[in-house]
Amino acid sequence: MPGGIIKYIQVTKPWIVLGNLLTASAGYFLAAKGGRIDAFHLLASLAGISLLVASGCVCNNCIDRNLDRKMARTRNRALARGLITPRVAVVYASFLGVSGAALLGAEAGRLCLVIVLSGFAVYVLAYSLYLKRHCIYANLIGSLAGAAPPLAGYCAAGHRLDAGALMIGLVFSLWQMPHAYAIALYRRREYAAAGIPLMPALQEMPAGKQVIIVYILIFAVAALMPTFGGYTGYGYLAVTAAMSLIWLTLALAGPGRIGERLWAKQLFVFSLVTIAVLSVMMATDVTVASQGGVASALG
Repeated sequence: MPGGIIKYIQVTKPWIVLGNLLTASAGYFLAAKGGRIDAFHLLASLAGISLLVASGCVCNNCIDRNLDRKMARTRNRALARGLITPRVAVVYASFLGVSGAALLGAEAGRLCLVIVLSGFAVYVLAYSLYLKRHCIYANLIGSLAGAAPPLAGYCAAGHRLDAGALMIGLVFSLWQMPHAYAIALYRRREYAAAGIPLMPALQEMPAGKQVIIVYILIFAVAALMPTFGGYTGYGYLAVTAAMSLIWLTLALAGPGRIGERLWAKQLFVFSLVTIAVLSVMMATDVTVASQGGVASALG
């Protein structure tokens, strides 16, 4: 693939887009509750959400280009290296965003569109432009943006805001916290060099460990709620409980012999595994509206 195309793909943060595509799918199938699914509607909804997520990532790369140059993890990004100019990035982001919004407005409904645009505003206008540089609680507000794709997927299929929507928003928002704090601990020296403020508790490993443990516990409780609310089956309950327990055990074990940075990285990586597994179970182990479940509905 030509290098010129690759840089335009990379600037959208494709792994983040893919992750949000997975969580949006989980929300969609959860709301469908095993009913018959219109394949075109599903694909159009997921494509629209993905385009707006990609637009937000391009905007974030543009806004953070000066910060990215100060961090080893991000200094090779296209905007940080000047491979794409800010003006071109804005045009590119606008094209992606308008295309995604038009697709959602036409196929997924106003409610879905409003939720995705709200998440976009939180991520780009609130988090990226201001909070990330000035507020120690930036991740708490930014977590709302991470909950937008699964919530939008839910509303695209169900066209409603109900208890299930509240649960899914809570689960994916709470997951963001230990996930973000783990990478903040792992990269805290780079964050400090870039001037990104962290919670005081994250300045020292023991206190940071305690914060992560508390958030994992809260997340675990929230993640089990869909089953007790009648939205997911007992397979989801068992797998989610197991994943949460493993994640909590890793957090409680602490750095030990592996060292602080490796421990924090381990927590971060496992957080990704946890949300991926949870999303798959949420999409497949729904409390069906009719016999046969999602598999038969898609067949």
